[in-house]
Amino acid sequence: MPMMITSIEVYDLFGVYAYHLQFAKGLNYIHSPNGYGKSTLMQLIYSALRGDVRSIEETPFSRLDIRFDDGSALIIEKNQGDMLIQMQKNELESPVTAEEMAEICRINYIPPERTVIRKGDGHLVPAVESYAKELSESIRSAKEHSALSPCDTSWLAGKGDAELDGIAKDLKAKMDFLADAGFVPEIPPGYRFPPSRYELGENREGYIGIMASLKAYVDANAVLAESVVVFKDIINDVFINKTIDITESGKIVVNLSNGDSIPLSKLSSGEKEMLIIFYNLLFHTDPGSVVILDEPEISLHVSWQQRMGGFFTDICRVRDLQMIVATHSPQIIHDRWDQAVELIPDDARVPDLGRSGQPDLHDEVRPQGADNGGGGVVRPQDVCQIRPFRREHPDSPLQGGRDVHGEEAPDQAQRPQGLRDSGQ
Repeated sequence: MPMMITSIEVYDLFGVYAYHLQFAKGLNYIHSPNGYGKSTLMQLIYSALRGDVRSIEETPFSRLDIRFDDGSALIIEKNQGDMLIQMQKNELESPVTAEEMAEICRINYIPPERTVIRKGDGHLVPAVESYAKELSESIRSAKEHSALSPCDTSWLAGKGDAELDGIAKDLKAKMDFLADAGFVPEIPPGYRFPPSRYELGENREGYIGIMASLKAYVDANAVLAESVVVFKDIINDVFINKTIDITESGKIVVNLSNGDSIPLSKLSSGEKEMLIIFYNLLFHTDPGSVVILDEPEISLHVSWQQRMGGFFTDICRVRDLQMIVATHSPQIIHDRWDQAVELIPDDARVPDLGRSGQPDLHDEVRPQGADNGGGGVVRPQDVCQIRPFRREHPDSPLQGGRDVHGEEAPDQAQRPQGLRDSGQ
């Protein structure tokens, strides 16, 4: 089963902010003004789940907890130059290596700087042209292997003619879908597919072999074919006076409404952004993955921004994805505010850390502009549903025995044991 993130807790991001974010399966939005660490937090999550220890070390924070839907948590804590990385499950913690971190879940990060990519030899190339070449090679390779190969037929053993007839019709429907993307398997001479009941009865073993081989072919090419069809549908739905097509050789062609064609390099910046975002989502993201997408609104007209949520939701459903979309644009969120959380620091002065390096717990938290003479103290009900908190203890997101929502704090024994709690 793919792992999904249920919550993120980060402490002392940039030495200032602490955030607690909760996520659902499917599409999630995070929005905030500039400078609150949104992009840094997204990169930190990605680095943690890729096992990029160097990037984690370079990011200023004291602790990061990433919790998953199986009840486990990845806990990373920095302390006086040392860094502890552990996996917690059933209140037990064990160290993990960078390689093990990268195996926790599938993750893809689409950064805001996405119009160029760095190749293996270090040089930069336009992303659109690189992806077009990559797609062409993938399609060409798939078509070069269109001949059916012998496969295990044990799963078909003992099935009656009616069952085999149903399986054959289901495979034909899937083959028709693959044909829309240009993938057509080579049926051996002398066979017609799907077979009639008479043909199936006359050559049962032969058709059972073909069904097993066709299933293997469909399984091997289904994701690529689906990606091609959905990619074309989305792009052609939003482009104005232009459509894209993918030739038999896998080349992406941009056709104008007057019948002419133009190279990909002549697309507008917004059109290129659409190609890049959805290519990444469809061709670079495995089913069951977590996807972090930062600032999808770049170069997009408001009308296109408002449609992105619908496309994201459909892809999440079809591919069983969890998407975390970081944005500055209310138009990207549009009518999905119930799926959005706002990253807002407390409207309070940063407490003087003094010599101890810890906040003065007697400092009152007051909204910006409030004087020191009383009034204006932030009430729990005024705090954003998901917002940063300052902590009473380095391992506790609590303030004075109550959490940021004003609920009674759980007993220390009920909270997950932290690295410092355990004396490590």
